[in-house]
Amino acid sequence: MQLARKDLLGIESLSKKEIELILETAKTFQEISTREVKKVPTLRGKTVINLFFEDSTRTRTSFEIAGKRLSADVINISQKGSSVAKGETLLDTAKNIEAMGPDLIVCRHWAAGVPHFLASRLKASIINAGDGAHEHPTQALLDLMTIREAKGKIAGLNVSIVGDISHSRVARSNIHALNKMGARVTVAGPATMIPAEIEKMGVKVSTDLRKGIASADVIMMLRIQRERLTMSPFPTLREYSQLYGLNKEALKGAKPDVVIMHPGPVNRGVEIDPEVADGPYSLILDQVTNGVAIRMAVLYLLSGPKGKAAL
Repeated sequence: MQLARKDLLGIESLSKKEIELILETAKTFQEISTREVKKVPTLRGKTVINLFFEDSTRTRTSFEIAGKRLSADVINISQKGSSVAKGETLLDTAKNIEAMGPDLIVCRHWAAGVPHFLASRLKASIINAGDGAHEHPTQALLDLMTIREAKGKIAGLNVSIVGDISHSRVARSNIHALNKMGARVTVAGPATMIPAEIEKMGVKVSTDLRKGIASADVIMMLRIQRERLTMSPFPTLREYSQLYGLNKEALKGAKPDVVIMHPGPVNRGVEIDPEVADGPYSLILDQVTNGVAIRMAVLYLLSGPKGKAAL
């Protein structure tokens, strides 16, 4: 099957059926990564360009690995290595890239809306790999996959997302995804890091860490998005860590079978203690592993006949 859409721009416009299709497709791709020869000819002859205007380790590398395991030709372009650094506009860069005939462009950009801008102007399929503080759809999809593997379901679970909610595209995409899949979401953090009226997104709000995670089946910790801050929303990192850092003491009030997630990069000793990040309840590395399968699925599902609507 293929997605009857041209682009993957966000979770908000995806249906539950489309999310299920991506998750099930990713499940079929997991086995490829365990083979001695980790490659299938599924996307042979296709060209994937990773166009990244922000630094990335997990997302960029897993998209590159995903494309190569599907036998696509993968090209990586960063802002520092592109003509944008010489004054060329983003649109001119994108049009010049498209003139070379790529099939899919994976775009990460510091400004919200850039993947949507490109999708409306280019023939190639655009995949949003993170746009500002807006969305990060493939992260939410891999998080859903990880939760389902660990808990056997998503519907009915209580998921607490803790940290810098205001500046987190991961939080926004996960809120949309978890709500669509029937989970109950609580966001927790300092009042200065929680958007006004976020309850309208269908979440509960807590400014107390322990209360926010008390009934959680899944705790998703977020780092402080320092690159998006114009001023500090809290007095010191030490105070933030004491009040909102996840440690063994804070976990005493959580469910005994709770699982811990983090999209990375992890700031150990700030939002999460090393003993928790590396502990028995941590799914952080499972998320990274599942990221390859999810991105393989997205590349595959968008590589077929194109519809007019954008995901």
